[in-house]
Amino acid sequence: MTNSQPSIDTSPQWPRARTIMMWAMSIAYLGAGVFHIVSPDSFLPIVPDWVPLPREVVVATGACEIAGAIGLLVPWTRKYAALALALYAVCVFPANIKHAIYDIPLGGHSQTWWYHAPRLALQPVLAWWPLFCANIVDWPFRRTRY
Repeated sequence: MTNSQPSIDTSPQWPRARTIMMWAMSIAYLGAGVFHIVSPDSFLPIVPDWVPLPREVVVATGACEIAGAIGLLVPWTRKYAALALALYAVCVFPANIKHAIYDIPLGGHSQTWWYHAPRLALQPVLAWWPLFCANIVDWPFRRTRY
């Protein structure tokens, strides 16, 4: 008797795309992490008021970005780093919301909603991206076989 349910192809797909995306994410997080550590005061205006020790938190987020960037490139830490970076993207979302709602200028420049709206809308992509790179998820590219 055959099963009428489609089986999901769980084989690792998209190895080249995952590798390119992994390197791009690692480079971006490495740069952002260094900037958070070198210039934490630049980020203080967007830290929500309820965050304790905001300067220290900004520096810690920089260290997390650097650790995640490196961890994503190391095969035996990749899945842990991907999970941590996905969680990180969720945790910094309140700062992005504050930045958008109050239109807080960073680096002396105020942004428009042409900047804020895509940034807020793409935050879930930043949570998904490392998970895809580490082959934790295939969605939305998963193939169904019949």
